[in-house]
Amino acid sequence: MTGQFNGDIATNDGVRIRYTMAGSGAVLVMIPGFSQSAAEFGKQIDELSHDYRVIAMDLRGHGNSDKPSHGYRVSRLAADLRDLLEALDLSEVTLVGHSLGCTVIWSYWDLFGSERISRLVLVDQAAIAAAELAPPGRAEELGAIFTHEMATGIVAGLRGPNPATAWKPTLDMMHGPSLSGEDLAWISDQNALLPPEHAATLYLDHYGNDWRDVLPRITVPTLVIGGEASFFATSVAEWVASQIPDARLRIFSEAEHGSHLVFWENPELFNSVIRQFLTDAYR
Repeated sequence: MTGQFNGDIATNDGVRIRYTMAGSGAVLVMIPGFSQSAAEFGKQIDELSHDYRVIAMDLRGHGNSDKPSHGYRVSRLAADLRDLLEALDLSEVTLVGHSLGCTVIWSYWDLFGSERISRLVLVDQAAIAAAELAPPGRAEELGAIFTHEMATGIVAGLRGPNPATAWKPTLDMMHGPSLSGEDLAWISDQNALLPPEHAATLYLDHYGNDWRDVLPRITVPTLVIGGEASFFATSVAEWVASQIPDARLRIFSEAEHGSHLVFWENPELFNSVIRQFLTDAYR
């Protein structure tokens, strides 16, 4: 890793968004998943910053960013991303989104198009979450695996007296058996930096969105990543890739630790896949 720097920018509504930046060259901006922090991309920052300028952001309310009482909607997170790109005067950026980070990218594209963006990497996220909104018989294929009962149960738990206990079953779905207890405890601590009342509000918004109409309008080179050990079926990443013109697809096998947290559980291969995509794209 070269020249790591921690900084912040102010959004147009006065919220401080923290970020970690390292390296130089073509820019990668990494967007974490729901309740996750920029620090969870540490293994990507360490390795990819040898050849790229890597910036990992803490979303509003997450990690070390401000935790205001408002703005916990995917569209506001997309506006925060735009504020970051503008404040740092970044262009020709590769956005790397994991889970909720993908929906932030899709919302950004819906609102601002390809402004400042040259490439996308989308890691293990469905374009639709609510089972009731999926076409009949296609909920699992599309990744719409959360029923209204499940979603409201998660929200009630996050707003209840033991939010960490309520969120633990969802966190346990995200990783494979290779994740150590020490790593899981650290990731849980990072997740807890998002106040549970804000997590509940954001989860409700995330659950209710449907991004399927955005995918065919993406016009930049895109890599879609899924995993055989993820709680999303591999058909989810396959379908997302099929909807984006000329998108590439990479499915990590169970042997490759292809969980929802593949970037953490197999960072060497994950980083290699990202690097190969960027090498090909910059030719």
